[in-house]
Amino acid sequence: MLPTTRDRVPSNTADSVNDSICRTTEARVSRLAAAGPAAIDRRLRELDREWDIERYVETLAPSLTLAGMALGLTVSRKFLLVPFAVQGFFLQHAIQGWCPPVPLLRRLGVRTQTEIEAERTALKAIRGDFRHVTRMGHVGQALAAASK
Repeated sequence: MLPTTRDRVPSNTADSVNDSICRTTEARVSRLAAAGPAAIDRRLRELDREWDIERYVETLAPSLTLAGMALGLTVSRKFLLVPFAVQGFFLQHAIQGWCPPVPLLRRLGVRTQTEIEAERTALKAIRGDFRHVTRMGHVGQALAAASK
């Protein structure tokens, strides 16, 4: 059975690395909660620019593929094996959530979009963005609060 989109990268990451990423996020949120609204606003802007693991992989795969193709056409046809290998791993990442650069990127602290959004939601809750959602089932208020 294939892992869900949400769980595929964390399920292929060592528990110690997942725990480290989680602890780092929790510590950052705690520090920002004490620092106040201006610090939270600044961090929310930073989160808008943070690259998730998918963006790194989506950038790395075509870069290596193009390099392998260029070398295959100009240096040696043997380099044409590189694009095939890279695209095979890229497909594996899309399906299973793992490819060779993922363990390194995760150890460097690169997060999934879900992990980034968890920090964003926690900061917005601390800032008070969700207080105006007054009743259960009010979809418009909930979506407006979540999109701030």
